[in-house]
Amino acid sequence: MKVPFIFLLPLAFALLAGSSCQQQLATQSPAPVAEKAADTSEKTNIITGADQTAAYLPYLKGKRVGMVVNPTSIIGKTPSVDSLHALGVNIVRIFGPEHGFRGDASAGVKVDDSVDPKTGIAVVSLYGKNNKPTKENLADIDVMIFDIQDVGARFYTYTITMHRVMEACAENGVELMILDRPNPNGYLVDGPILDMSLKSGIGIHPVPIAHGMTVAEYAQMINGEGWLANNLKCKLNIVKVKNYTHDTPYTLPVNPSPNLNTPQSILLYPSLCLFEGTIISQGRGTYFPFTVLGNPDLKGKYDFNFTPVSIKGMSETPLHQDKACYGLDLRKYDVNKLRNSRQVNLAWLIELYKAYPYKEKFFDAKQSNQIGNFDKLAGTKQLKEQIIAGTSEEEIRKSWEPGLSQYKQTRAKYLLYP
Repeated sequence: MKVPFIFLLPLAFALLAGSSCQQQLATQSPAPVAEKAADTSEKTNIITGADQTAAYLPYLKGKRVGMVVNPTSIIGKTPSVDSLHALGVNIVRIFGPEHGFRGDASAGVKVDDSVDPKTGIAVVSLYGKNNKPTKENLADIDVMIFDIQDVGARFYTYTITMHRVMEACAENGVELMILDRPNPNGYLVDGPILDMSLKSGIGIHPVPIAHGMTVAEYAQMINGEGWLANNLKCKLNIVKVKNYTHDTPYTLPVNPSPNLNTPQSILLYPSLCLFEGTIISQGRGTYFPFTVLGNPDLKGKYDFNFTPVSIKGMSETPLHQDKACYGLDLRKYDVNKLRNSRQVNLAWLIELYKAYPYKEKFFDAKQSNQIGNFDKLAGTKQLKEQIIAGTSEEEIRKSWEPGLSQYKQTRAKYLLYP
């Protein structure tokens, strides 16, 4: 499907066009905010959609606004809800995803509806009794804003949240404004395509492990490929990132979630999250998750070790709690190797499976007591079978075709950035 044209016009004309344009590109410089932009944006000259307040504030004037946000939703260094509320935007409702609106809930923990004590605005949880806004939630909203930082991995749940928000907006005739942000793993497009028989809460679209898109590009793909219920189309209004390409290195100014708390962990995440369906700890229960791998049964095979403990707000009951885990320390691993290879790293998975003495327990999701079933994380039943059979990495990668190449062709139709 052809992507709708995004008009590169002066702001005044764009505002006259208003809702008649499916997508609207902001072209103005950002208005001053209370605090200057984060250092990363200044050094790279990247300007997020949210920071371009001059481009969208006039459009929001007089409208009732809903916001899908979390702690990554900032203007400069201030939460976007707080900034826009102070600037007089009529925010009638906040919608919070996994980890909650203010980011104080652990991974996988259900979140209740509440009232934000700072602004007095009602907060609806999209990670509790409902996973998408209801008709009643949207009845008094003219424009919904989606402003959440993604990390470019299929099993990271925020694109799934966006899908459900898009569907609800389409069903109820509400426009969705996306304040786009860079994908720190935007260069990476790799992995098996999700087998839709394995569709779950950690994967609902036929995309690879690393999808290589920003949330706005991803939203265009959801619309264009007809992935919403009943082939609905959500009316999108996109404020693009300025000065961004998919190869542009980008250090996030705010941790995207409690267990992705360093630039290293974010870049390793597409490769290491597969271990959540195994008996191997990825460091949950430490202050450096997704940068280490280990298991108590690997003592004697590796010298490096770490001990997971209960950490409130990060991991209260981590795998192998209070037991020394032996394995790999990837905190100083040169992540440029991932960038240069443009591949998810499979070598660590193959190595640790070979090293682990009790092979029958390695992929046992019940035994590991972790978030993901391995097949659902991988998006295919084949990868587990290949690792067990000792299939070479080269042959494993070949098995991802032609699906991966076909996905890249589809992806190209929806890109907003080179």
